[in-house]
Amino acid sequence: MNDVPEPIVVGDARALLADRAGDDAGILWRLAESGRQLDANLVHLAADATVGVHAEPDLDVLLFVVSGTGSLTGSGGVLALTAGALTWLPRSSVRSFAAGPNGLSYLTVHNRRPGMQIRSRPDELPPPPPPRS
Repeated sequence: MNDVPEPIVVGDARALLADRAGDDAGILWRLAESGRQLDANLVHLAADATVGVHAEPDLDVLLFVVSGTGSLTGSGGVLALTAGALTWLPRSSVRSFAAGPNGLSYLTVHNRRPGMQIRSRPDELPPPPPPRS
C-alpha cells in the first residue's frame, strides 16, 4: 500500500470563470484537499468592485491574476494588475484592490493557516485580585 499522496487535478479555472453568472463576485473555488500544507482561493471581483484596506499579519501571499484588470494599492503606491501578473504580498503589508471595468479574477496561494486558537490579549485580561491582608 502506497501512503505517498499522488498529484491530482483539483479544478479548472477557465470553467469556473465561464460558469459564473454575470457579475457574480466572491470566492469561486478554494483548495480543500485533506493533508495539504497550502491554502488557495480563486476570487472574482465584479466590474469596478473594491476590496478595502487590509493586511495579512501572519502569511505571505502570492497573487496570480487569471483574467481582467485592476489595481493594487499599497504603502508604496498603485500597481497595475493585468492577466498573467504574479504579485507577492509580504505578510503585514497593507493593501486594497480595485477591479477594472471588466472585473478581476485572481488566484491567491499561501501557507495553510493553523486552526483557530483562543488567545487572550494582555489588555483583555481581567485585573489581578487585590492582595490579601
